[in-house]
Amino acid sequence: MTMTAGVVLPARNTLFTLARGALGGGVIGASLTALVVGAVIRSVPLFVTGLGVPAVYALLVFLAGVPRRAREAAIAPRTALATVESVEAVRDEATSDVPVRFVSTVAPDDAPAYRVAFTQHVHLADLPDYRAGDVVVVQYPPDRPWRVRLVKRPTPEWEERAAGARIDPAPGPVLAGEEPEGSAVGFVRLLALLLAAAGVLLLFRTDLFDEDTSAGSPSPTRPSVSASTSSSTTVVSSASGTVTLAPHQSFLDQGELRKAITALTRGTDVRMGTAVVVQDRILSVVYAHTGSQTATFELDSLPYDRFPALVKEAQSSLGTGSPQTWELTVECLTGSLTIRVGVTAVGGTAWLEADGDAKVVRRTPAR
Repeated sequence: MTMTAGVVLPARNTLFTLARGALGGGVIGASLTALVVGAVIRSVPLFVTGLGVPAVYALLVFLAGVPRRAREAAIAPRTALATVESVEAVRDEATSDVPVRFVSTVAPDDAPAYRVAFTQHVHLADLPDYRAGDVVVVQYPPDRPWRVRLVKRPTPEWEERAAGARIDPAPGPVLAGEEPEGSAVGFVRLLALLLAAAGVLLLFRTDLFDEDTSAGSPSPTRPSVSASTSSSTTVVSSASGTVTLAPHQSFLDQGELRKAITALTRGTDVRMGTAVVVQDRILSVVYAHTGSQTATFELDSLPYDRFPALVKEAQSSLGTGSPQTWELTVECLTGSLTIRVGVTAVGGTAWLEADGDAKVVRRTPAR
């Protein structure tokens, strides 16, 4: 049986391939950078976004391909005879199935013969069954003749036809089917990845590098940031405010707490808060949202001048030994204003609790 060649190359959509490569690279670059930046600045929404974007993208790609896969599944594959021109193991693997590259001439019953190269996994025990010059049974989609697959267990009818057939190799080029992506697609993907990563870094540069807002656009998570000075750094957003002192300063110094609270509320209409946390050089305030059901208190009404005394009392009287770190927290989750001071030393952590007037109501020794 001698057939003539007729090669129909698969259609290519270069623009679509480039666009898909750019989109994929952008998703990878943006999501990976969001994960890293979210972890560095401790932004849970940004970190979750870095995890969610690839998942959403993968879901959209899957859903977009459902109609195409449904159409392909509805088309019955064609069966034909083919002669094996060459057999080559692509690579060695530590499994019983190895990828083998076949170059074959496929001879359909109702179409011209054509040459095709394809790769298929073959069991080691079945490799001797596929030698150059052998006639085998293959199947392929009629609209994608380059997707050839060996039929490992053909029907008796096709086995009989293959045993008595002789197919001469067809002239002409080899139909390679799905061509690997070219260098242009790789370049576009890499460029999109870098641009997406740079975009995320640019958006959150203030959070990463503590830049002054006067030098660039504000960060989405911290809309306004006051100027950094040699003595302290003040960061204010719609949800919270933070003041960080210089290494030689402490909030135990007289007047530092009151001055920091004034700096956080100056020029804003924020007067109510839900929590205040003070450490040696860091003050954090959580503002109350409009319409929030959480118990709140007036930020200006707290006895800030008494806070250093409470900390020193906790350090000196709670049996912690030489204090190493301390933290003071103000909240009113139970309905009444509560001030708690925790002091951590080698022997453990001791606690002191006071009311809204800074009067001590409970002490918990270190343990």
